[in-house]
Amino acid sequence: MLSAPLSQQRPVTVIGSAVIDVIADAYALPWRGCDIELQQQSVNIGGCALNVAVALKRLGINACNALPLGQGVWADIVRNNLTRQGISSIIDTDQGDNGWCLALVEPDGERTFMSFTGVENAWNDDWLARLPRDANGLVYLSGYQLTAPCAELLINWLESMPGVTALIDFGPRIADVPEALFARIMACQPIITLNRQEAEIVAEQQQLPKDINELGNAWLTRWNAPLIVRQDKDGAWYFSAEACGQAKAFPTTVVDTIGAGDSHAGGVLAGLSAGWSLADAVTLGNAVASWVVSHRGGDCAPTREELLLAHKHV
Repeated sequence: MLSAPLSQQRPVTVIGSAVIDVIADAYALPWRGCDIELQQQSVNIGGCALNVAVALKRLGINACNALPLGQGVWADIVRNNLTRQGISSIIDTDQGDNGWCLALVEPDGERTFMSFTGVENAWNDDWLARLPRDANGLVYLSGYQLTAPCAELLINWLESMPGVTALIDFGPRIADVPEALFARIMACQPIITLNRQEAEIVAEQQQLPKDINELGNAWLTRWNAPLIVRQDKDGAWYFSAEACGQAKAFPTTVVDTIGAGDSHAGGVLAGLSAGWSLADAVTLGNAVASWVVSHRGGDCAPTREELLLAHKHV
C-alpha cells in the first residue's frame, strides 16, 4: 500500500504554530520544591503545525503554511530553520516573538510539555484574509489554537468554508475545549484524530462508550463525522460513513514520542490529498509516526524514499 502513487489532487492548508522545543531527558518528572538534573538533548523547531508541515514537505506534498513568524531570538531560529528546509509561511508579523516549549522526556520515552505562548496564537482578521479559500481543500488545525483566545476567529473562518475538510488534532487540550465551541466545530464535520488517552477523555466528557468500536459507532451516529483513534503499537482505528476498521502498526524502537501525533496527521493529510481512502491514509500516518518516534525530536519526518526503503515489503 505504501508504494501506491502519492500524487497530490487536493490543496492543503496548515494552520498553527511554529515554536522552539528544548528537549531534555529527565529521570523523573519534577515535584513541587524539588531540584532535578536534566540532560539536554537538543533544541529543535517544533509546534504541532510545523511538524505537520515538515511531514507534508518531506512526503512531496505542497501545502500553504500559515505558521505565524514574529520578531525575536526564537523567531529567528524558527525562520532560519524553515528556510533551510524549503518551507515558507504566509504569516509574518512584528507583534512579538515566537513561543517556546520545554519537553521533558522520561526513560520510557513519554514526554511532558511546559509551554510559553508567542505570536502563534495572535490570530486576527487580516491573517485569516490571507488564507486560500479552496472549496475542495484540506485544512489542518490544532487544539492549541482552538483553545486559545483566537479560537472564535478560527472557528468563524472554518464555518465560512463549506466543502473544506478539516483535520483537527486537539491533543492534550481536548479537555479544555468549551462545550459550545466543540459543538460548533463538530457541526463542520471535521476529521478528528485522538490518541487513546484523549479518546477516553472525550468519551467521558460527551457521555460516549469507552470501548473503541462502540465509541466510533456512537461518534458517527451523533456527529456524522470521521474519527481516528491512534493506539501506538496497536495501530489506529478509523471510523467514517464509508468504512471502519483498524490500520496496522509498524513496529519500531521508541526513542521519544515528541511529534508522533503531529507527524501521523501529516501522513494522513498526505494520503487524503492524493485521493487515498481514509484507511490507506491512516496506514500512511502510522508508518510516518513509527519513523518519527524512532528518532529524536518532532521535526524528523521521513522522505518518501526513506519510508519506502524502511517498509519496502508493504
